[in-house]
This record gives sequence, C-alpha cells and structure tokens, in this order.
Amino acid sequence: MPDADPRLDPGRWAAASFRPRGAPSAPAPRPRRGFWRRLGGCCGCCGCCRRGNEDWEPPPGEVPGRRPPQPIRPGGFRDFGAILGVPGVVSPRGFHRPPPAGLLAPRGLVVGSAANRVAHHTAEFACPHLVVRRGQPFDLRVLLPRPFDPEDDSLCVELTLGPNPQVAKGTHVLIPLGETSATGWTAEEEDPGEGAEPPGGPSLRLRVTAPPDAPIGRYRLSVKTRTGVGEYAAPFEDANDVIVLFNPWCPDDNVYMEKTSDLNEYVLNETGRIFYGTEDQIAERSWNYGQFDAGVLEACLYILDRRGMPHSARGDPVMVSRVVSAMVNSLDDNGVLVGNWTGDYAQGTNPSAWAGSVDILRAYHRGGAPVRFGQCWVFAGVMTTVLRCLGLPTRTVTNYNSAHDTDVSLTTDIYFDENMRPMERLNTDSVWNFHVVDATPQETSSGLFCCGPCSVTAVKNGEVFLKYDTPFVFAEVNSDKVYWQRQPNGAFSVVHVEEGAIGRRISTLGAGSGARIDITHQYKHPEGSEEERRAVSTATSHGSRPRTRGTPSTGEVTVTVGAGPAVAGAELELRVVARNQGAEPRTLRLRLALAPVRYTGVSGPPFRQEQHRRACAPGETVTMTVGYAEYGPHVGDQDALKLSVAGAVEETGQVVAKELRLLAPAVVGQEVPVQVVFQNPLPRALTGAVLRMEGAGLSCPQAVNVGWGHGDNGGGGTLRLRQPVVPLRPGRRRLVAAMESTQLGPVHGTLQFDAAPDPTGSTGNAGSAAEPPPRTRRGRRRRARPAGTTGG
Repeated sequence: MPDADPRLDPGRWAAASFRPRGAPSAPAPRPRRGFWRRLGGCCGCCGCCRRGNEDWEPPPGEVPGRRPPQPIRPGGFRDFGAILGVPGVVSPRGFHRPPPAGLLAPRGLVVGSAANRVAHHTAEFACPHLVVRRGQPFDLRVLLPRPFDPEDDSLCVELTLGPNPQVAKGTHVLIPLGETSATGWTAEEEDPGEGAEPPGGPSLRLRVTAPPDAPIGRYRLSVKTRTGVGEYAAPFEDANDVIVLFNPWCPDDNVYMEKTSDLNEYVLNETGRIFYGTEDQIAERSWNYGQFDAGVLEACLYILDRRGMPHSARGDPVMVSRVVSAMVNSLDDNGVLVGNWTGDYAQGTNPSAWAGSVDILRAYHRGGAPVRFGQCWVFAGVMTTVLRCLGLPTRTVTNYNSAHDTDVSLTTDIYFDENMRPMERLNTDSVWNFHVVDATPQETSSGLFCCGPCSVTAVKNGEVFLKYDTPFVFAEVNSDKVYWQRQPNGAFSVVHVEEGAIGRRISTLGAGSGARIDITHQYKHPEGSEEERRAVSTATSHGSRPRTRGTPSTGEVTVTVGAGPAVAGAELELRVVARNQGAEPRTLRLRLALAPVRYTGVSGPPFRQEQHRRACAPGETVTMTVGYAEYGPHVGDQDALKLSVAGAVEETGQVVAKELRLLAPAVVGQEVPVQVVFQNPLPRALTGAVLRMEGAGLSCPQAVNVGWGHGDNGGGGTLRLRQPVVPLRPGRRRLVAAMESTQLGPVHGTLQFDAAPDPTGSTGNAGSAAEPPPRTRRGRRRRARPAGTTGG
C-alpha cells in the first residue's frame, strides 16, 4: 500500500486556505536557502536547518507549510520531557540565550570542594577536576535563581561516560532527586540544618553516590530541572567533570582492603623500593611512583582509552589490571614502554637511569609514542603507579630465582652434553628475577603480551587450570629444576632434580616499615612439605609433559656453592663445598664455568673454566678467585655472574649440579639536601655519566649531564654536584636520584625531607571546578626542612 500523501493531513493544513493559482507567466524562483545551508553547516545548534533544506516543495497552487522540529542531534534540541515523564516537552542544551520565564535554570554547579577530596582520599591529586571514589557519596551544590520548591520543582542529575553513553551499559546515568537510578546511582538532598547556607544566593545541596561497581573514568556532569512551565537542561561544562576511581576503602568494592596500614602503603604512598639482585645479595633501588603528580591521572585514563577498552567494562578491576598489563609494554598495541635488553640504549634512555614513573607517563601521554627504554623493574614501577592511581592497591613484588617456563612443562629444564657442559641453545627455560603482576613482555596471554591477574591462592595450591596465566606464574615460583644429560645415543635422560631452587625469598616493601619483608609463604607452602609436593604434583599433571616429572636426587655427596662479599672493583672469591655423608671415601670430578648472565637468565659464553678431581673428604672445599680485570669487561648494567658446577662421583656415578648467581653490585653515593656525593669505586675513569632526580610533589631537573670538572674522574675519585629542588606540595617528600655511566651499573640514592606549607595557604591542587579557582602566586618556593638521609 503506498504511503499517504502528507499534504492530505488535515491537522497540518487545516489552517491553510486553498485557492487555485493562475498560470504563471514565468517560472517561479526557488527559495533562496543558501544562507541557511551555510549556517547549518557551521553551527551545531542550527543543525535542524540542514534537514529543513531537504523538505519537499509544495506544488503550484498550494500555500507552503512548515515542518515540526526535527529529532534531536548534538547541539540541537533534546526531548527531556520523555526522560522526566512528560512527553513532548523539549529544552535547549548548549544555548547561551536566557531561558523562558518560569523555567528553573541553574546558574552553575560547584563540585570541587576540599571536603570531597579529603573524604575520598584524593586531596593529593594535582588535577583540576573533582576526583572521587565509587561507593562513597560526594557533595554537589546547584546554584539556582530562586529557592527550590519540592512541591512544584523536580531535579535530575545526569552523568555521561565516554563518547557514546548508553543507559543500558551504565555509561549514561540519570538520577532523579531522592531516587535511585537504573544503574544504582543515588542523589539525595542534604539536610539544610547540617550547615549554614553558603554565600552566593539560593542553592540546592545534593549528595551523589556512585555504586561500588560503577565504571571508572571521567564523567560529564549536568542537571535537569522541571517546573510547570517546562524542563531545562543545564549545559555540560568541562569544569564540572568528575573522575570516579576504584575505592579500596569501601567494603562493597571488589578492591576493598581492610588494614589502614596497607592502604597507606599500597594506595597512598608515592615512593617505594624495588628489590633486585640475587637471593644471596639482595639489593634495592628507590622508585618514585608519583601517582598524584600533575598529568599522571590523565595519562592513566589515556592508557585505557588508547587500548580501546569499552567504558562499560571499566568497573571490573580484573579487566582493568589486565589491560594495564598489556598496555605498559609496547608490543601489540604501542603501549607505554619499549623493552630493551641488548645493552645498546643510544636511541633512548638507559633503563637504569629512570628514577620513577612520572616522566615516563607524561612523555607517553604528551607524544602518544612508546617511551624508550624499559626493563623489568621499570615495567613493574610504571604498572604500580597506574594501578595505584586508578585506586587498585598494588605492591611491587620481586621473585628471586624466578623461572621462565617456555614450554608449559611446569618444570625448569637445564641440558648438559656428555661432558657435562651446558647446552645453552636448549636452555630456553631461564631463571631470572622479575615482578608480578607482570607487564614485562615475555609470553603471550590470549594473544597479548600481558600476565595476570591470577589468584595467589591458586598459585600456592597448584591450581593451574584457573585464570589468568596461573601455569606461567606457578612455574615462576614453584617449579622443580630438572637437569638433563645427553647420552651417547643422542637421547636425553634426567640425571638430577633440584627441589626448592625456584621461587626464593619473594620480597616486597613492608607496609609502614620501610623494610623488605619476605612473602614467600603467600605463594607456596614450605619447601618439601606434603602440601608443597601435592601442589607441584597437581600442577605438573596439567603440564605439557605430565609424566616426565623427575624424582628428587639423593646420594652420599652433596655440593653447595657460595661467595664472599662482592664489591665492584674488588676480587671475587667463589667457593664450592662438597660434603661426603657416607662412610666410604669418594672421588669427585668437577667442572666449573663462570659466565656473564643477564638478569633475564640469558647466559653469555664462559670466560673462565676449571676442572678439578678431588678426593671427597667431609667438607672438601674448592675455591675460585677472580680479579676485577678478568670479570670487569664481561659485566655491565644489571649483569651478574653465573657459576655453573657439574660433575660426578667416580665410584657411584652420582651426578651433582649446582648454579650460583652473583650480582655485580652498585655502590650507592651519600646524599645531603640538593647535593649528591658520589665516589667512583672502579680503578678507571667513568664516562657518559648522567644524573636524574625525581620526587613526588617536587620540581627537579630531569637529566643532568655530569661534567667531571666537578671532581676527579680517576679511580676512587669523588663527585659533588648541587642541584635546586622546589617542593610543589607540603608534607613528607622523598627525592630519588639515579646516576648511570658507561662503565658502572645503576647507582641510586634517596633523600627524605619535610616541606612546609606555603604562607598563602595554597596546597598546589586546583580549586573549584565550577567557580574560578583562586589566583596562585607563582615563583614562590616552599621552605624545606631536612629530616634525615636514607641510603638507597
């Protein structure tokens, strides 16, 4: 059935008088619509004129009519009546002309009160917008032209998240006053008796609460009002935007943390320490997380946007942490950091030179390109900053002797040839030190280079069938080290199994103590216990080779390795101690190989090899002494030395094997306020030295090329360098300094001091988002009171 002619609609044409028109002597000119077409093309609020140009022309003899208003588009009119329950009523949004008389048109919104920031533990954020946490109310003040009358007036709070907000997905929120929205948001009027009416005329004080599972992000905020005359929707203003974060203080939030000390350390602390080295030589470096510094919060939200994470999914902390894990490394999606383990950093910054996350995140947000370069502790530090900034309690964890299982066998396999020489081309399962949850690109997970989050309890119990990446993490902390030897026929057989070698002294910074704590018991049961063996058995049964798990080696002869104190530039003393626990004398053949090894576990060719044949008496000791001139050229930034010991007992054929990793340590210089004192421990000159300083709430020089005119560059020379540091926020501040050079590995130090408040009362944070913030006095330096020096 053909459509009816709209010109026959009596409701539209009832008022028109139809009369025949005479034949025209000349063609009638078409209406001049060029002006309206040009106006509609450049003016969003007149977008309705665009479709008006497409209206059909009445035939000769009829009076031209006018169409009803067009459907709403951005910048035009919106049907707020349908939203508020009164169909057919439209109100302007974005118009700056005075509203019709009788409408309740808000004069503005006040959302950035200091009380909101303090209550939500966001006062430290150097952000111009109000930052709140979900599951907790925040105050909103609506400035009105007249007092609000609950009998005749209605009000609705509107929030939108993302470019395409939808009510069904929780990204378009409409909260009628005194009610609960479909997505769980509430808006209630505060009791006027709770405080005196603030100056500035009539206003309405509201208390808005986001549900504990609301998506995080930057929300646009506005209000709508309805009176007997009609509805009015206040325009969206950038100054009124509200940033919602996770809330670990809320018991109903999935990220809830009960202990106040843990919250202060793992959410609010802006500085920390990252542990590295080996299990026998644990070293630490200070790191400036700076999650509250200017530009960091914007960079963290940009990371989620850059990955294209749906706004509706941003309420799930599991998915958010997984996206962050993938985005902190540059593989797959041009994330924050480019990993580099080659030792050539000419095209970027040496990973050891970074002192914190702030400069990295600002550079990524500013340019949109991955920052060069990073290694495992840099990935971990940046990821900790991002997650703490978004409200997820996070701590950086270092796992010593952490295994990298490349074939999902859930064991760490080491291969030797017939003469017990390591076969490095087959030793792809490396033992190294890195951090969990890990953003370091090692293996793909669901097609992306990310790791976790996985349940620590699942790792402890060997439940590797649970999400996410539990098999990989289990192998890192609790796999057995299995030694294989090639036989004359070319086949490999298990000759030695070492339990308890993987996952040692798992370390993190203790809450409030400032000291390292061992949390190995949280990731694995005691070594050798029935529970631990059961967990390993459960895990390996789900591995790629469930029936090749070796049996722990036993024998009369045991071998241990150790080293004396290691100081850069000094001799190293390595010891191999063999103990004969039997009654019969034994003869032991040993092969010792010393090689450089990256912290990723990749070994270089050995530069020192020895063979020994000893009668194995109880406590027999073999000593290897290596001078700096011999090992110095083979170690660099973050390098270590690996002593591989392999051999056999001639009488019984028992195979013994052991490995020792020895850190080539850095020497930390002494620090005083704005003065760095460094002494060269090497017997040769240092070149290419660069000093970087960073601190949360501090303005520091980002990079200083150290001219050795400040001191002697020879062996044992001392450098003294002064640099100005300006506190940006009052309170306890920690300055982190890092120095790198071509010859020496990373050197770090920290200085802690108190910054007094500015006499003007400014704290460095932005003021109200709706009303102009107070003018700040530029150029004033806050007074700093030294409170002690801490060596890093």
